[in-house]
Amino acid sequence: MREIFNREGIFIKFDKKVVKLENGDELVHKQERPTNLWWELKEVIKGKKIKIIVYELGE
Repeated sequence: MREIFNREGIFIKFDKKVVKLENGDELVHKQERPTNLWWELKEVIKGKKIKIIVYELGE
């Protein structure tokens, strides 16, 4: 095994928006947006047999 990718950062950004409907109900819209880190990893691992280990760095 050899290391082919080593980066830190946010993988996917999440947005949450509460919308109030005409009848008074509330609807929560959730949106996920991949970051550059996600796109870089996707390109590096494409077509390879890999093992991914993820560490949380904190908030």
